[in-house]
Amino acid sequence: MNWTDPAALGYPAVFGGVLLGSIIPIVPTGAVVGAAAAVATTTDHLSLPLVIVLSVLGAYLGDVVTFGIPRLGSEAAFRWISRRQPAERLEKARDQFTRRGWQLIVIGRLVPAGRIPVLLAAAALSYPWRRLLPAALVACVLWATAYSLLGILSGGIFDSPLVATLLATVLVLLVTVALNLVSRWRRKTKERV
Repeated sequence: MNWTDPAALGYPAVFGGVLLGSIIPIVPTGAVVGAAAAVATTTDHLSLPLVIVLSVLGAYLGDVVTFGIPRLGSEAAFRWISRRQPAERLEKARDQFTRRGWQLIVIGRLVPAGRIPVLLAAAALSYPWRRLLPAALVACVLWATAYSLLGILSGGIFDSPLVATLLATVLVLLVTVALNLVSRWRRKTKERV
């Protein structure tokens, strides 16, 4: 491996960063994708299609692992969740996954801080693998595309890879904050009703 070649470091960083952040939410995965897309837009060091493909693969693998670990021990996961939730709430969640599980998986991936609770709930409620896998793939494609577009936007504004990367990261963080605020507002409005 040529350690002076940015692609030799960039592609593994994109895949590894997204995979790690999808399993353990310590890496801002949207910022990784946006920054890589900004670099791909402003330099010849990375290929944008390859950045998107690696982002989808890392996110998808991470989501499958995040779902799979509690799903394989679903009885223990269900007991753990059921101790924290009233029975009627669990039944309502089971009903929602039966009717709209596919949508919940996709939306959970797109809403900041929504993916892990949705995947854990799906696993604990024994949501079928045959439904999760295609839904998670669609969700990851939409997610990677959305964050890549933020990186492309910043790369289109600035020719400097550093400035474009910083702008992409800031855009991703601003979108995340805005979506969290909207989600919080909707939750409070729903509680009042």
